[in-house]
Amino acid sequence: MDPIPTTHEAKGEPTSVREHVLHTGASMLQNFDPVKHICAHLHAAHTPFDDPGKAVEAHHYCTILNEDMRQCIVYDGKDKNARLIGIEYLITRRLYETLDPEERKLWHSHVFEVKSGLLALPVPSVVPDSVWEAAETAEMEAVIGMYGKVYHLWRTDLGHQIPLGAPQLFTSFTSKEQFDFDGFASERDRRLGTDTQVKSVKRAAIAEPEIHGDADAAWKK
Repeated sequence: MDPIPTTHEAKGEPTSVREHVLHTGASMLQNFDPVKHICAHLHAAHTPFDDPGKAVEAHHYCTILNEDMRQCIVYDGKDKNARLIGIEYLITRRLYETLDPEERKLWHSHVFEVKSGLLALPVPSVVPDSVWEAAETAEMEAVIGMYGKVYHLWRTDLGHQIPLGAPQLFTSFTSKEQFDFDGFASERDRRLGTDTQVKSVKRAAIAEPEIHGDADAAWKK
């Protein structure tokens, strides 16, 4: 038997005309409020919690639930055929401190991601870079003090063309020495039109909160 063909790097036959018609009709009639409330696209890198060091590209599409919590769906790209590879929740330190110590170990900080420029909002082509950088810096002021918990559901970084196995806890990087920071940043900047170094400079004035001692446990084993 011939292997199932690869379409958009996921196994399966190309979408039929019938499916296109059905989906188009449904999109005109159904309510998509949860998705419509996504208000930010953030780009960064995740790494496996149990074996940190490998950088996995992560496009976050996030919704603000309230002042203390955000939720994000994570894709491996930004085009319409990008694969949904994970989910991430972000909470403020106020909520983080209500968790028990073992739960807190599952969460990571965002201080390094923000200050280094690794966490970025890709620039829309219709907005001048200078205007966007100011708006992005303001967003980073809110995110820098939050803690995230992220699970990957599809290990596309391992070449899987179908989601296999159980969800896996991932985490974030906390220093440049933990991975090829320069290589990741330069490739991202080339493809997405970002400038990691400029972001880092513009964020120098952002206050750096103290990181809770239970966070970033992947790097303390």
